[in-house]
Amino acid sequence: MKISLASTMGFSQNLGSLRLPPTYLLPVLSTRRSGAQDHSGEQFVQSQGHAQAVFLLINPKSRKITRIPRPLAMSEENKIGLGNFGTVYKGRLWDGSIIAVKRATKNMYDGKLSAEFRSEIQTLSKVEHLNLVKFLGYLEYEDERLILVEYVSNGTLRQHLDGLRGQPLDFSERLNIAIDIVHAIAYLHGYTDHPIIHRDIKSSNILLTDHLRAKVADFGFARLAPENPEVTHVSTVVKGTAGYVDPEYLRTNQLTDRSDVYSFGVLLVELVTGRRPIERGRGRHQRLTTQWALRKWREGDTVVAMDTRMRRGSAVVAAVEKVMALAAECTAPDRAARPAMRRCAEVLWAVRRDFQQEQQHEAAAAAAAARAGARRLDGSTYALPSVTRLR
Repeated sequence: MKISLASTMGFSQNLGSLRLPPTYLLPVLSTRRSGAQDHSGEQFVQSQGHAQAVFLLINPKSRKITRIPRPLAMSEENKIGLGNFGTVYKGRLWDGSIIAVKRATKNMYDGKLSAEFRSEIQTLSKVEHLNLVKFLGYLEYEDERLILVEYVSNGTLRQHLDGLRGQPLDFSERLNIAIDIVHAIAYLHGYTDHPIIHRDIKSSNILLTDHLRAKVADFGFARLAPENPEVTHVSTVVKGTAGYVDPEYLRTNQLTDRSDVYSFGVLLVELVTGRRPIERGRGRHQRLTTQWALRKWREGDTVVAMDTRMRRGSAVVAAVEKVMALAAECTAPDRAARPAMRRCAEVLWAVRRDFQQEQQHEAAAAAAAARAGARRLDGSTYALPSVTRLR
């Protein structure tokens, strides 16, 4: 039996004001009998020829160990979703904490799926960021393939935009979600040991916490970007989701970090409109959401493209105009004209700052108008008795 190991090494990275603390995770799988220990102190359980448990060594100094039994979360009632890799289940550790277990579809397990599995664990084991789903461990034995990640409780961004979860998102919430996403992708592109291209940025791969913080998930299609600045792209078979895939990548099979930028631009339009990138049930001119929405923006009719569930005050409309301008840059046909993700982050930070200031001005103006109205009302009430006496 093969022993599978993965670890995230301690490191710190800076992105804006965010500083990442060092953490240590070491999942271990073995067939040794229960209670046995190897020379490094990890503990194992008896497997009887099958993968029975994964152990997570949370802190190598205290040697704290959490055990995850194999039958964990494999029942239908614990199924919470489907992904490129297979089925996702909700599980509970023996210490009571909730996790998500991604399980490969067995009858589909082949070389392609194996490559996606290894790509995901290799990528997840190298990264750590507040806006990326946290990797806990993995299991690989015979035809069983599991990836264990943190459980993010509030569903996907797509579910929220479809009205399947929670209240309709207001503009400030959508803007904050966009900023969380841009932080995560900028980190992958420029703040890891080796730049990473996600290759499948889409609303159903964005998970939301109860506080509507966004976390990017599903790294099955991720690829390492070239480290050599003279190498401009990675030649690879096209992977991704229809509506989000960079047309230049689709045409040339040449993948760059600007392919993620294109997908992010589509996602910005999705946040503004609430629509999916491809709306097959709509008329011909509205079927491709990005083209339709950007056309409305260029015609000066952005309000028509906005999600009708969003309030449309002047501050919101002005901010949406700026977001759409960034989306147009991100989805430029020529990838050389697209901004880097770091630049996208700077633009969105500025949009949020200006939006918050404009909201404050609107609130102050509304309060002043309310006070003036109250004074006029007070004046009219004093006049009533004299009118009555005249009668």
